[in-house]
Amino acid sequence: MALVQSCAILPNFSGYKKQDDKASRIDTAVSTTSYQKLKDGARIDSGMFTVLIKDEDYYFGIPKTAFDKDFLLIHKVSSVPLAINEAGVNKGMNFENKVIRLMPRKNGKEIWVGEYDPKVDVKHQDAIAYSVADNYRASFIESFKVVCYDADSTTAFIKVNKVFDGSEKSFLDVFANLGLGTSPNKAISSIEQMKSFDNNIVIKSIYSTKVTEGNASIPISISVTSNIYGLPEQPMRPRFSDPRVGFFTTPRWYFSDKQQELEKRELVTRWRLEPKEEDRDRYLRGELVEPQKPIVFYIDPATPKQWRTQIIAGVYDWQVAFEAAGFKNAIVAKQLPDTVSFDPDDANVSSIVYAASSQANAMGPSVVDPRSGEILEADVIWWHNVMTVLNSWMRIQTGIIDTAARGNTFSDEKMAHAIRFVSSHEIGHTLGLMHNMGSSHAFPVDSLRSPSFTEKMGGTATSIMDYARFNYVAQPEDGVQVITPVIGLYDKYAIEWAYRWYDVDTPWEELPTLRQAIEKHQHDPNYWYGEQQDSKNVVDPRAQSEDLGDNAMLAGRYGLRNLKRMMPQIIEWTTVKGENYYKAGKLYMGGIGQWYTYADHVVNNIGGIYLENPVLGDGKSAYSPVSRATQEEAFAYLEEQVLRIPSWLFVPELMTKTFPLRDSPAGVFEYAPYNLQREFQYSLLYSLVRDERLLRMIEMEKLFGSEMTWTAMELFDALRKVIFEGTIQKKNLDLDTRMLQQNYIDVLMVSSNKTMEKINEKKIQEVNALLTAVNPSLCPWHEHGQTETRLRNVHVTGMARTSDMLTLKRGELLRIYELLKKASNTGNAATKAHYEDLLLRIGVTLNMNN
Repeated sequence: MALVQSCAILPNFSGYKKQDDKASRIDTAVSTTSYQKLKDGARIDSGMFTVLIKDEDYYFGIPKTAFDKDFLLIHKVSSVPLAINEAGVNKGMNFENKVIRLMPRKNGKEIWVGEYDPKVDVKHQDAIAYSVADNYRASFIESFKVVCYDADSTTAFIKVNKVFDGSEKSFLDVFANLGLGTSPNKAISSIEQMKSFDNNIVIKSIYSTKVTEGNASIPISISVTSNIYGLPEQPMRPRFSDPRVGFFTTPRWYFSDKQQELEKRELVTRWRLEPKEEDRDRYLRGELVEPQKPIVFYIDPATPKQWRTQIIAGVYDWQVAFEAAGFKNAIVAKQLPDTVSFDPDDANVSSIVYAASSQANAMGPSVVDPRSGEILEADVIWWHNVMTVLNSWMRIQTGIIDTAARGNTFSDEKMAHAIRFVSSHEIGHTLGLMHNMGSSHAFPVDSLRSPSFTEKMGGTATSIMDYARFNYVAQPEDGVQVITPVIGLYDKYAIEWAYRWYDVDTPWEELPTLRQAIEKHQHDPNYWYGEQQDSKNVVDPRAQSEDLGDNAMLAGRYGLRNLKRMMPQIIEWTTVKGENYYKAGKLYMGGIGQWYTYADHVVNNIGGIYLENPVLGDGKSAYSPVSRATQEEAFAYLEEQVLRIPSWLFVPELMTKTFPLRDSPAGVFEYAPYNLQREFQYSLLYSLVRDERLLRMIEMEKLFGSEMTWTAMELFDALRKVIFEGTIQKKNLDLDTRMLQQNYIDVLMVSSNKTMEKINEKKIQEVNALLTAVNPSLCPWHEHGQTETRLRNVHVTGMARTSDMLTLKRGELLRIYELLKKASNTGNAATKAHYEDLLLRIGVTLNMNN
């Protein structure tokens, strides 16, 4: 089978019909004599296009050979003001890339720019190619008048100011893309610099506007570097993705005359790594060879010197994975002398960019050739304040077992070690890897307490692409030393799967070999890929963020042991004589947030479904329920840690000095402990009985029966027994018990009352914002510039209001109503008033008082 060619590179936008060479039809009435006048006194830069700069005017000299070629228009943020820096828009961020083509029109008097989505492929010799060309044509987005041609009429000159100085939005609508909803002010927007290279043009512009918030108008100026990048004449041979290995992808549709159905594929996003021609026989014999073109990252000279060595080490960590794919020295990182000019926004340069910002984050986006999935260039964007997150994680998760991870400031050596882990993780994204949130599930929980196991396997998971942070399971007496994630078995396997070179002509020929590579490990949990899920609606509890081990309940209990040890030491770890308790309050909030994280991991086992991507012959099921024994174990944990919140979380000695604190744009928020306890408990209860979870439980009961899975009715019975134990026994209820009953009844009422749904949504959003501030996620999946097209969503929400879910909730409210009526005249005054209030709430919600 010959490699198919994209209809996007057919010679005409309007259809697949034989055409004359457009260059030969240029109308010489467009004067070439004016070229001499144009270039007199101008600065000229030669490259892919000629760049001619005269006074304040900028011109492209486009050779005829560039017509109808594929170019990638790339935009990167180069500098920003404080106002949007603090909103998370920073140097290095890439947006609004588009594939364009230039073509002469009106007998060469104009050049039009067409934008197209090169998703569709077709073999030129097939009859359907004519229809594909007509039905998937490009759309024109801009036109330029030809000012003149050069002396031999081979190069057309156009003035390009309008698309780079804020006059037009056809090439870039910067403020819309950043969510500001305004337009550039032309008077204070301009082109700053333009330079031509062999395969791209780099244009630097500044765009200015004003954004109104309330009664204030804020000036915003953003520097943007645009690249017009010449895509390879011969696209890289693509590799078809498989949902069992986690890579970013780009879509491709294949048409042919022989089909009875359109073939839709996803192409793996990866670098073009190929052995040199003279080394191919050695490579195929299994020898390690250097690639024809290695992956090279440059370290931004703005990076503080004490971190550079370990950031570079994080890049070199991936060499062992590429060796599994047959390549040595496949990925390297280089420092540039401070005296060398460095432009990280040049699309020919892959770099690790250091952003001075209060944002605590990092990310690894890449620029991709959508025709083949080839990564052309990538950057790691490293926000300065990411170290505050690393400090918080290490203190809370490992401070008890690691005395070097307790202070407000770590030694440079300690922080550099953590920075290396983040560097490796983000480089993984630039190689095309998505998060593998299931890799931590491969390790039995107790193995994380073993020095020999953690030394052998490395860190906390089989993949550094998990959010398996630091080893919170290990106890002080265990002596575990390797507590930080590293490149693991899955990472080496995934890189080999995506990057091993095969001597074939088409991606279809690789498929049997690629499938065999997966089948070799298909029953080994060390190589399982668990895709990232919506953190607010986790379906498969094996693939969660921030968890460790194969049993969330056991891991959580080990984590709580260490957390309980830490709480009395917070002031000692954070405060010296003469200082206030601000840092103690911050660490206190982080500790409570960690308690919540453990509980959240446990909640997601209830109503959970194990998800697989089975193929015929592997013996796997696409859907299977979490066992009833595991769900009952999860409930026992929640009864102990959420329905009866442990008193050690709220240390009186600490609370007399500081409440839990959170920074915000409006200043420091101080959270009164009872209020915080109420909000966190409410959030967990809401998650526990949320509609989607109950509907999944109903589905699993119907498919597998109550012998194999825990039912929604059993969940409600268990909750009522615990939450209303004191009521059934006619005891006086303390404040914590009254709070628990109020929270539970409130979350049950939400589905029965639309007004309450809206109020509840706002309440949950506030809690989620607090949790995000306490435990931010680095490089969230949606920030990588590509969609996680394989993100699975088990759809159970259709017609939810007519399902058993609503019946169950209303039935539970009625049972509680009858229970409260019987107990309404028992207990002390506070207990009776509490019952009266709950009866009134339920009665109003269910219209029982009319």
